[in-house]
Amino acid sequence: MLILSRKTEEKVVIAGNIEITVVEIRGDTVKLGINAPKDVKIYRSELVDAIREAAQASPSDLEKLSKKLKGEGK
Repeated sequence: MLILSRKTEEKVVIAGNIEITVVEIRGDTVKLGINAPKDVKIYRSELVDAIREAAQASPSDLEKLSKKLKGEGK
């Protein structure tokens, strides 16, 4: 893993065509802007993790997840 330090408005370029800009830093939250070709898919890691988990889930697990997402299974 490459670890970089960046300040607001500083950028990182990946593969020559993906540009990540630090837009704002507020407390422990960093807002990033990502400029990439339209064919590059960009997802938040927690969404990818949820999709992977759902792919391995049983039907009852999926029903529980559905209720949780609807606010019914707290």
